[in-house]
Order: sequence, then structure tokens, then C-alpha cells
Amino acid sequence: MLKRLNSSSPWVWMTAGMVSLCLIAVLGVMLLIGWKGLAYFWPAPVYEFKIETPFGEETAFGQIYGVETISSRQLQEAGVVLKEPNQEEHQRLLIKVANREREAHDFISVLEQNILSQVANPNIAVIERIENGDFYGVPVGYLDQGKVTTSSPNHAFFEEKIALAEKRRSEITAIEQREIEKVNYQLTALKKEKASYLSKGKAVPEKVQDGIDTLAFRYQSLEEVLMQRRADLSLDSLIVKDRYGNNVRIALNNVLGLWYPNDMSGFEKVLHWASQIANFVTDNPREANSEGGVFPAIFGTVLMVLLMSIMVTPLGVLAAVYLHEYAGKNAFTRVIRIAVVNLAGVPSIVYGVFGLGFFVYFVGGSIDSLFYSETLPNPTFGTPGILWSSLTLAILTLPVVIVSTEEGLARIPNSVRHGSMALGATQAETLWRIVLPMASPAIMTGLILAIARAAGEVAPLMLVGVVKVAPSLPLDGNFPFLHLDRKFMHLGYHVYDVGFQSPNIEAARPLVYATSLLLVTVIVSLNLAAITIRNHLREKYRALEQEI
Repeated sequence: MLKRLNSSSPWVWMTAGMVSLCLIAVLGVMLLIGWKGLAYFWPAPVYEFKIETPFGEETAFGQIYGVETISSRQLQEAGVVLKEPNQEEHQRLLIKVANREREAHDFISVLEQNILSQVANPNIAVIERIENGDFYGVPVGYLDQGKVTTSSPNHAFFEEKIALAEKRRSEITAIEQREIEKVNYQLTALKKEKASYLSKGKAVPEKVQDGIDTLAFRYQSLEEVLMQRRADLSLDSLIVKDRYGNNVRIALNNVLGLWYPNDMSGFEKVLHWASQIANFVTDNPREANSEGGVFPAIFGTVLMVLLMSIMVTPLGVLAAVYLHEYAGKNAFTRVIRIAVVNLAGVPSIVYGVFGLGFFVYFVGGSIDSLFYSETLPNPTFGTPGILWSSLTLAILTLPVVIVSTEEGLARIPNSVRHGSMALGATQAETLWRIVLPMASPAIMTGLILAIARAAGEVAPLMLVGVVKVAPSLPLDGNFPFLHLDRKFMHLGYHVYDVGFQSPNIEAARPLVYATSLLLVTVIVSLNLAAITIRNHLREKYRALEQEI
């Protein structure tokens, strides 16, 4: 037995088994997240329930969100009267009734024994709204400019009106996010310039004042057009019958979509599912992040990781080159290497505190004093933003890049360096043209590890730039286009916010899974791009390594 253990075969099998278990665990987690997240966008049926209550029979429209089994003893101890007390277990349904402004709760729990009937009425529609979540009801009429146009509209009629409203809403959004935002940005810049002249005791140039007056007039004109279009859209409304039989008016400017889940074919459901996923990826969040999409969070995460990569790669490579190629092999160098390795074990929140104190307050405050004194006490760079977040994560991931690059430099034989310098090249030329290209796969490996860690970090970002809802993206059409002083949204923080800070946790729970799946997808995509570059570089210099 001891002889067999001393051989390599059992340990090989044990290692393979552990690797297999890890892969199964990772795949299991990914399948769970994918199933829970993607199922949220499927158009589940909305049933018409007849429910027996202590106050009589009630009607409810709702989707079944979950089913749990409860023992009869537990129900009896809670004072519930059971129709079949001898039955050991009973089913309890969690039903989403929506209609947030008309119901006490978004969800109700009902014992299966109290459900008298459950019918998938094909006329029940799900109406997605900007505010107050979804609405479940039966559309029965339509108000066009405040007047009833028809008493018996069909499904196609409502879908046509919703599509028309979406087109008009897109025009309103274009005015808000393009024309008004551009005018407001230019107006703000001129006002800052005017304040600068006034703070220095100088007269404001006539050109600046005329520009302010012109832009102010343009802003007022656009605002009047915007208000008029909003008012015109608000005159159109859907008339929907709720579960109580009352006709409810829903303004069309609050409606994003309408569909009949009980009257959809399988193909229509797949198309709707795909469109809802696309909307989730491309739309802005709503209702305290518990509704809508996550595009600003995706954009902020990707932009922050790219900026971090641009910052950490040259810093890490230069540090590794110095330690391996120039620094002497003495006690001081060994201490530096130990310090670099230990930095990788520092808790990330400590980096956040460092970033807040050094980058935001010291560096950012100094920049404001030197270049943006006219805007003080309102800070420009002396406040958390995407630049400081990227720098903080660059410092956090710097040890990974340094260690990986130094290991890549150590694998290159000294004969390569000696041969290059023997042919007349300087040490700098040898490094730039021979050593660094051959070490580029190791550099990319360090960058891959840095991306994998930085993209999922949340704790330091809460101190140096990430916010719950960002008013605008860091990248837009206004010069200088990339605004590094702005705050941003992040997928990791979005998961935390939706999962732990949402006012409606049951409704937001599926978004936690969907956003988590999206975060993993973004990280995997960034890593795959870096791995592709690394493999290309490895193949490019493989022949040179073989010759050596």
C-alpha cells in the first residue's frame, strides 16, 4: 500500500478528481445563475385566480413566482384552518400581482387549498411601465388626445399604439440627451468662464456674454418644445380593467411595452424573450435599479477596466524591468520583491481608503486649486470619479503584473541579451526590441489576472467613484468627449445594490442573477480578448525561442 502511495499514479488521479470537482462546481454555479437570470425575461403566463378568503371570494391577476411546501403542523400552529388537516404537507404559492400603486404589496402568498380556480385568460396583458412596475389587466379602450377612439379594440390595435408611442418617446429622448444636453454643457462652460473673469476683477468680454444669452434662449426654446411633446403624449392613455373590475387609465407616456403572455405562440415567446434581454443590456435602470436595464453599469465597468489596463501595464512592466534588469541582487532588492508580493494580500478596502485620501483629496484637490479655482468650492477632480477608481485598481493589481512580467523576463536566457549587445545594440535597445517582445506573453498573462480581479472589485470603488445611479456616462459627444472626473456605475456594485438595498427585494431578486451573469460574461469576454492577444504573441515568438 505504501509503495503504491509513493508512486505518482494515485496523486495524478486525485489531482484530476479535484480539478473535475472544481469544474463541476463552477459549471453548476454558472448554470444556476444563468437559469435564474435568463428565466426572468421569459413571458410567463398571467393567471386569473379565484381565491377564497375570510372576507369572501376574490379575483386576482398574477404570475406564479414560486411554490413552497409547508407542513400541516406548522400551518396549524400559525392558526391556519386546513380543509384537509390529515394531509402532511400543503403547497403555498407566491404570486406576483403587480399593480403597485393599487395593491398593498407586489406579491401575495396563497395556500393551494384556497385557490378555487386558475385560468390563463388570453385577454390579460402585461403592461411594462416607467414608474410603478408592471400592470396586469385587460385592455378595454384607448384615449386618443383625451377622447375615446373605440370601445372594442383588439390586440393588434394596442400593440400599434404602443409602437407609435415608443417612436414619439425616442424623439423626446433625442431632444433631452442630445440637443438639450449639448446646449447645457456649452452654457455651463461659458458660465464658468464668466465666473473666472469676475473672480479676477476683470470685465466679462461681450463675446462671452452674448454666447450665454444665445445659449440660454436656445435652452428655453428646446425646453418648451420638450414640454409640449410630453404633454401631447400624456393625453393618450390606455383604459385597462383591473382585477376588481375597475377601469384604470394608464398614460401612454408611462408605458414601455404591452404583451399578452397567455396568447403568444412558442416562437413569439422566444422573440419576446430575446428582445427583453436586449432591452436589459441596452436600457437605463428604473425604479431604484429594481427595473429596467444595466447599460450604464456595463459601460462603466468596461471603461474602468480598460483605463485600469492602460495605467497598470506600463507601470508594472517598468517596475519589473528595473527589478530584473537593472537593480542589483542585494538585500534591498529582496525587500522590495517581498513588499511587492505582500501588496497582493492587502485587503481591497484599504486600497479604497488610500485612493480616497491620496488620489481624490490630495491629487484631485491640488488639480482643482491649480486649474479649476473658479469653480471652487464645488470640486471638479477633488471628488470621486472614474479616473481615481481606475488608478486605485491599477495600484491594487500592480503586484500581479510585476510578478508575472518578472517571471517572463527570468525565462529568457541571458545568451539572448549577450548576443544582442555583442552585435552592437545597447541594453535599452536589447530590452525594447528583443527581451520585452519575447516576454510579452507573460505580460499579457499578468494583465489577464489583473482584469479578472479588477472587474469584480466593489469595496474600493464605493469610496472612489462608483454610484447607485449616474446622471450621465463618462463618454459623450461633448469635448473632450471622455470625462474622467465623472462618477460611474458598475455591475458589481449594481449586484450589491439590487440584492441588499432594493426596496422591493422579491421583485429585484431575479435581476441579481441576471446582472451577476452579465458581470461574469463581461469578465470572460475581456479575458478572452486578452488571451487571444497573448496566444498570438506566443505563436509569433515561438520560433525565436526554439532557435535559442
